[in-house]
Order: sequence, then C-alpha cells, then structure tokens
Amino acid sequence: MFMRGKLIIFSAPSGAGKTTIVHKILDSRSDLEFSISVCSRAKRSNEIEGEDYYFISSDEFKKRIKNDEFLEWQEVYENSFYGTLKSEVERIWKKGKHVIFDVDVIGGLNIKKYGQKNSLAVFVMPPSIEKLEERLNNRSSETVETLKKRLDKANYELTFADKFDKIIVNDNLEVAVNESKAIVDEFISNGFLI
Repeated sequence: MFMRGKLIIFSAPSGAGKTTIVHKILDSRSDLEFSISVCSRAKRSNEIEGEDYYFISSDEFKKRIKNDEFLEWQEVYENSFYGTLKSEVERIWKKGKHVIFDVDVIGGLNIKKYGQKNSLAVFVMPPSIEKLEERLNNRSSETVETLKKRLDKANYELTFADKFDKIIVNDNLEVAVNESKAIVDEFISNGFLI
C-alpha cells in the first residue's frame, strides 16, 4: 500500500502560460511530479514523447475510454482527444510524490471532482483575449483555422474561472510564477484548502 498524495491542477485556455508556470513550480519542488497527459493529436516539433504527452491514435484513445483507463478525458476538438490515465496518477503516488497537472479547463474541473478536498485547482487567466491571441500567434504553430478554434474555446473556458480554487492573472510571468509557487507551497504545507 502506498500513500495517496495531493492533486495540484493548473488549467487555462491554450496560450495563457500554464505550462511555463507548471515547469517553474516543478523546478522548485522535488516532492511534485508532472502528470503526463495522453493525446491523439500530432506531436509538435518541440515536443517529446513521454515527457510532454503520450501520443496515441484516436482509435487507441477510444479503446482506452471503453476500458475505463482514464481519470478524465475530453474530446477537445473533433477527433482530438486529451486525457489523464489513472495509471499515471498511481505511478506518481507510488513514488511518494504529489501530482501536478497541466490540463485544459474542463479536464481540470473533472480532476478536482475526483480529488475533492485533496486537490487544488488553479486557473491561469490571460490578461486579455487580445494578449492571448498574440501569444498563440507567437507560437508559429497555429493556422488561421486552429487559431480561431482556440480563441473560441478560450472565450468559453474563461466562463469557468470562478469554479476554480484560485485564479492567477498571467500579465507578468515572474509575478504569476511567484504567486503560483506561494499557493502550491501553502496547500502542500497546510493540507486542505479552507
């Protein structure tokens, strides 16, 4: 038997900066480990299999859904699935570590339901939709069509911010990272949120 750790969830619209914040937190704490999500989309040139995501086909993803292997999953865009394997969380807990997630907004809320009081859900808010669009354009990985999809989805996701335990506005990355670290430190040190 192993101790179940805490679940620390960072969610945001694509391009808000959650991944950068999560990596900075991971660099500062050895008792956290990143939960690697599974996705069915194509791997970007800067991504590493088994580090950024586990990349599988849509058919394989659907098979795993049927086998009830996911803690949470979403069809984020048509035939583009993202999810968290139950086995990934168990793997990290067996090491005696807490799990940190970098997931989309609905996925984050689903993990929060699963973890209940043993989880902290943080919403990373972009300073504005215009700034978010600029960040997505700077990635150089978006087509006009995918950019529009991401911005439409971002507008929808922003309506869920108040369902999270904490909201961090990422207008200044250093400030957002420091605020996020403080929230995580407090949660791990003191236990449950009040």
